[in-house]
Amino acid sequence: MPKTLIEPFRIKSVEPIRMTSAADRLRLLEEAKLNVFKLHADDVLIDWLTDSGTGAMSSRQWGAIMEGDESYAGARSFYRLEKVLQDITGMAHFIPTHQGRAAEKVLFSATCKAGDLVPNNCHFDTTRGNLESMGVQALDCVAAVGLQPATIAPFKGNIDLEKAEAVLQEHGARIPFGMITVTNNTGGGQPVSMANIRAYAALLKKYGKPLVMDVCRFAENAMFIKMREPGYENTPIKDIVREMFSYADGATMSAKKDGMVNIGGFIVLRSDEWLDGVRNGLIMMEGFPTYGGMAGRDLEALAVGLEEGMDEDYLRYRLRTAEYLGEKLDAAGVGFVRPTGGHAVYIDAKTVLPDMPVAHYPAWALCNALYLEGGIRGVEIGSVMFGKRLDDGTETYHSMELVRLAFPRRMYTQSHFDYAAEVIAEVKEKAASIRGVKITKQPKFLRHFTCECAWV
Repeated sequence: MPKTLIEPFRIKSVEPIRMTSAADRLRLLEEAKLNVFKLHADDVLIDWLTDSGTGAMSSRQWGAIMEGDESYAGARSFYRLEKVLQDITGMAHFIPTHQGRAAEKVLFSATCKAGDLVPNNCHFDTTRGNLESMGVQALDCVAAVGLQPATIAPFKGNIDLEKAEAVLQEHGARIPFGMITVTNNTGGGQPVSMANIRAYAALLKKYGKPLVMDVCRFAENAMFIKMREPGYENTPIKDIVREMFSYADGATMSAKKDGMVNIGGFIVLRSDEWLDGVRNGLIMMEGFPTYGGMAGRDLEALAVGLEEGMDEDYLRYRLRTAEYLGEKLDAAGVGFVRPTGGHAVYIDAKTVLPDMPVAHYPAWALCNALYLEGGIRGVEIGSVMFGKRLDDGTETYHSMELVRLAFPRRMYTQSHFDYAAEVIAEVKEKAASIRGVKITKQPKFLRHFTCECAWV
């Protein structure tokens, strides 16, 4: 049996990549105020900024697009997707949104108020931003091992059940629901075990609190459960997914990840307790309940994509892709979050730039260096994204300084990954010449998207 795991698809359409010189990239990055979010995509060689909405759709999805019903109310495309989601999630109510942060905004607006607290394993950027902008405390309760990049453990995304219970005991009156994110994006795309989901749901139920899951990468999480959790090795992915959802009372999803589409998101709810408030908010912020910010053609593409995203051959290839790059980085002496997650490899910037002060934002600096060296765009998950500027001008820093290289689905081939590994190794060799940055302009929330920086 051959050892090479090939891509389980053939390429039918191609898009050219524009090459740039090192001098070009320096000029472009400085014009972008040292923020890779501000680069034009045409000036990026390998774009691993995010896996959100950046993948390639299948021929079946493109065919489904032609069947989109663009009726304002009651479109058949809504009912087709509703049926798929009810089958997968077991939840009665489906509320479409244009993407995940809109799903969060609509749900939180209907269920939270200033002064509330929402525990999670880790809130990612828009989840945290949506809560904190409402005056809600977003509290991370990830297991301690989830904050140790070099430590190998099968389910580093697990929530710390003891910490979660202590929070429920002390702040129960402030908690409208508990959340859990699968996989845990902030901590390296690390999975959450079925046992942990089950135990957390039972803990919340003990205190009379619902469980809301952030399920952007539910299929990848299910594949990790199949591969790593005893008792699930022979369980079909769809059955694992259904069990995961069975413990939740609701879920939000940016369908731009495991939904395999370029735009779309949703809320699903088991009961109708929050339904009126959510639908009313949807109409105000997104659109009518049977399209909610999505075109009919996108509803159709998502109905197909949700099924394709659970294909086991695809998932095995997807997880192996990240593992492959991790092996290359390990050989080059570059530290990263171990074991590799499902959708990305997270470089530990502290292993590449050990002498750079955190005040110079080492993960942000490493992001810039990868672009300057080889035209690769990743994203900082460190103190720019998750640090906080206090009222007195001082800063609190994040516990980890990571650079996430997130892989669009069905987009890049093995040679792209080999090239990237060479670029990263070269950057490590030049670590002494990499310059840190200071922030010169920033908004109050989600500053990493639009902040401006200068060299230090």
